[in-house]
Amino acid sequence: MAHAAGRGRGRGAAAVAVAVAVAVGFAVAGDGGGRKAGGRAAPLPSAWARQAGQAVAAGPGYRFEGTLPADGRPVRAALRVTKEGSASGTLTAAGGLRADVVAVDGRTYIKAGPAFWRAYGGESARPEAYADRWAKAPASMPGLDVPDVLGSEAIAKLLVKAASRPPVENVAGVRAYRVKTPDADYLVTASAPYRLLAVQSAGPGDPTFTAAPLAAPGPLLAEIRARVAKLGGAADPALRFAPGKLSFVNCEQNLNGCTVSVPATLTSPDGAVPAGARAALRATVTSKGRRLGACTGSGPVPSNRELVLRCTVKGHAWRSWMRQALDAPGAHPYGAQARVLGEAVDPADVPALLARIDRERGASAAGAGPGAGPGGGPGASPQSGRGGGAGATPPASRPPG
Repeated sequence: MAHAAGRGRGRGAAAVAVAVAVAVGFAVAGDGGGRKAGGRAAPLPSAWARQAGQAVAAGPGYRFEGTLPADGRPVRAALRVTKEGSASGTLTAAGGLRADVVAVDGRTYIKAGPAFWRAYGGESARPEAYADRWAKAPASMPGLDVPDVLGSEAIAKLLVKAASRPPVENVAGVRAYRVKTPDADYLVTASAPYRLLAVQSAGPGDPTFTAAPLAAPGPLLAEIRARVAKLGGAADPALRFAPGKLSFVNCEQNLNGCTVSVPATLTSPDGAVPAGARAALRATVTSKGRRLGACTGSGPVPSNRELVLRCTVKGHAWRSWMRQALDAPGAHPYGAQARVLGEAVDPADVPALLARIDRERGASAAGAGPGAGPGGGPGASPQSGRGGGAGATPPASRPPG
């Protein structure tokens, strides 16, 4: 992170102290089956596979517990997953470290403190950039592909494609079929009524999750909705940016606000810009230790990888300070600290995600019978200081004005 400063003169003129930083991350994906080459339909499922798929899809979802190998260290996962793959849960690790988990619309997100990000998120240099806010689940946690691997409907579609005679093994004293797929192996009782016993996700360590039927989806969906409502602006650590020189726009003698502008270039991943890639600016304006306001802004990353991000600080604190500056001729220094991060969820997309959960809640209530309702439910900080680092802008200053 860089530091820049200068002094200004005159009514409302100001000095500028600027700090800009960048960030990193990870992603998750899944794959399903399909039709055979040449467009021919796959063979009809065997009787057991059809019955197993129906049995899994009939319930409201599952509770899963297992251990993920994150950066070579174990993280305990406890997840509740709906039929459609929406989920809520927790990750716990040594030392009492904990993270919340939510999955919606095919993506998984976590929320954890800086110690968790430092230890398990691969963010030893900038854990505060992701701490205590939602972010896309890191690639350092293989097996956390919740929607495509642990959703009942997804599992059912995979089971009906199973071989008529899959391998059989013993699972805690129970004979079970092992159904192998590209993303996970599913262990299902070898006799009717077919029950899902466990899921072994593909990847480092092949983490295994034990499975138990979910009793009622209503409270879970209420919890998921509350978490999804806060996903707007969730970070995407898989995207890294090199920020340019921070500047101020229309701040002098302006009671209505101060705009912070930062150019940025996508530096990672290499190659074509990922579909839907977005960048987000988080900025805070201060004067002599006094916080004048914070703002955020975001936008899609164009194909040339370069964009300019802006956001405007406004409100009582800024207006009050500016009035005082205008009433007292002389130098009134102010500065900004900012970060450019990848953005996983456009705030404008949150209503659509909530509508998706509401459809699930309505469907589960209808399936529960008359009188059942969906139920209600609850639901990096900017960094200051001196110093350089990856992606930091070089010192700059404003000329006297």
